[in-house]
Amino acid sequence: MITPTRVSYAVLAATIILAGFLNLGAPLLVMLFSYFALRQLYYFSRKKWVALVLFVLLLAAVVTVGAYIVRAAILAFPDVADTSIPSASAWAQKRQIELPFTDFESLRQVVVETLREEAHYFRNVANFAKSATTILVFSVLGVVAAGSLFFKTGLDPYRGTHRLKNNLYSICCDQVSRRFRDFYRSFATVMGAQITISLINTALTAIFLLAAQMPHAPLLIAVTFLCGLVPIVGNLVSNTIIVFIALTVSLKLAISALVFLIVIHKLEYLLNSKIIGDRIRNPVWLTLIALILGERLMGIPGLILAPVVLNYLRVEMLTVEVPAAREEQVEALSR
Repeated sequence: MITPTRVSYAVLAATIILAGFLNLGAPLLVMLFSYFALRQLYYFSRKKWVALVLFVLLLAAVVTVGAYIVRAAILAFPDVADTSIPSASAWAQKRQIELPFTDFESLRQVVVETLREEAHYFRNVANFAKSATTILVFSVLGVVAAGSLFFKTGLDPYRGTHRLKNNLYSICCDQVSRRFRDFYRSFATVMGAQITISLINTALTAIFLLAAQMPHAPLLIAVTFLCGLVPIVGNLVSNTIIVFIALTVSLKLAISALVFLIVIHKLEYLLNSKIIGDRIRNPVWLTLIALILGERLMGIPGLILAPVVLNYLRVEMLTVEVPAAREEQVEALSR
């Protein structure tokens, strides 16, 4: 293997490792998702500036819907609590369970007193706010980087001005670009499978929402599909929203929604392993192991990147030819 190729593999490996070590997995994913969206929009529009405008509008729509849901949840929470807490108290009394609150005001007092007694909670909240702000800033930078990469790719834009045409820097840039291009293709392959999973999950959830006559069902269906594009954690977000809205109707509907969505959530693990495993041509058990290791090493970003890395490794290893003299040794070791 020549030196530029080794350098390119080292750069890609270092990027993934540093993203996990420095907690930059989320911005890396934002950049990949943004570039993926831009490429898909360009496929339909055939003009880069149109694709960029559509992407900005889509991003603005997602942010607006998210802000609307959060604001509605904050405003509706007291009414939801006043509606659901009496039902929960009655259920607890029948089973001789004593709850520390009876209405929203008493619940608020319990929360405040608990936070006052446990001072480290405030430190945890402060650390969380700081981390969330940092992730948000880096995510914005990731979106900007994806847009810049979409319009002008390549690590050596001034290659034609170099005195030596085949210099080491330019060749290394070509190889690094090739490695990251192949890695993005693996990401696009996995995302194609994730879209299929999201469609299945959205269809099942839509049946429940319409059958239960859930308020804002069309909006919830759209949110379920968009959140479903993010493996596992997307379902958790959409499920939380659905259960919260179900609470505004009744506690019984909220419990029914929670049970149904837990079943769907467990089903997604199998769907992830089966559909993504078939798409990247890896066995189910290997994909499951990759998902578990990715989550342990990098958290939620690792959960999303695990099948991408697994597929990339398979594709790269398929391009390496084993000399005939070594094939017998490999076969002997595999027996």
